[in-house]
Amino acid sequence: MSACVPQPVAYNRDLTMLMSEEEVAKMIDSVGIQERRVCLPEVCASDLCLKAAQQLMEENGIAPESIDMLLFMSQCPDYKIPATSCILQHRLGLPKTTACMDLSLACSGYVYALSAAFAYASMPGIDRVLLCDGETLTKYVNPRDKVNVPLYGDAGTVTLIEKSDFGASVFDLNTDGSGEDAVKIPVGGCRQPFTPDSYEERECENGNWRSPIQIYMDGMDVFNFAISVAPKGVKNIVREVGIELADIDHLIFHQSNRFMTDFFVKRLKFDASKVRYSIGKYGNTSSASIPLTVVSELGGRTYDGDKVVMCGFGAGLSWGTAYMELSDCQISAITDY
Repeated sequence: MSACVPQPVAYNRDLTMLMSEEEVAKMIDSVGIQERRVCLPEVCASDLCLKAAQQLMEENGIAPESIDMLLFMSQCPDYKIPATSCILQHRLGLPKTTACMDLSLACSGYVYALSAAFAYASMPGIDRVLLCDGETLTKYVNPRDKVNVPLYGDAGTVTLIEKSDFGASVFDLNTDGSGEDAVKIPVGGCRQPFTPDSYEERECENGNWRSPIQIYMDGMDVFNFAISVAPKGVKNIVREVGIELADIDHLIFHQSNRFMTDFFVKRLKFDASKVRYSIGKYGNTSSASIPLTVVSELGGRTYDGDKVVMCGFGAGLSWGTAYMELSDCQISAITDY
């Protein structure tokens, strides 16, 4: 595994142009985000994934011609058409025999994409799957949106999955599409195409500003959804595997809100020292947040046998939990772009 973040740092303490110093301090204390990495305008999620992939392949002696499939998970593709996975195949020098596919999902995306990578790696003829997961959601946030500006950061991650006996690996994937409006960019797709008014910024709830092509989130709806599914998902997965919560070496939640995930840990009565966080340094990087946390907090060594539970939840509404044991897994130190 490897990860790349942009060099530019945005500090939440500097958001006094959006809210009072007291509000800023309260926000940082509850959400837990001190700083975030923000891409320059010309940098895309694929650029971050490209550098992370190059690092992974160089450090582990992975020949380009050995990659049978490339998956790109993101809500921030280079273009509507063509698929970004095809562009990455060319930029990485992978053979034309490499199968490529784009996947799109929000904060549960890495768990879903990893399950797809495991499934493909289990098929005849596919021995190595390169999973690229990158997001640059800061490009979708209005700079005057007090809700979303302090939350989002950018990152690119890469995971190499090799054919093997995956052992006790288990995935639990779920969806509730009735909650589609909780997190949404309403305009820009085929349901509501761009119009000349799409770029018009409007004052919305509580003095926030955004246009219809920028991200909206109902924080309370997401909070209520997450607390109803995340702890239960962790309990279900360990029950399915046949272990105890105490047997988990690393518990990694989607990095959305420190107060919320601390609440999950208390509800589970789990050892907080085994919960990994990167939210304070990188913010909410959507689908990339789980692998970014793995690299940020566990990078720089090889793991063999550590029991890991990952839990992602977000727009859709969608949530997924995964259990796996890291088998001869080399995790690189984090790099920047």
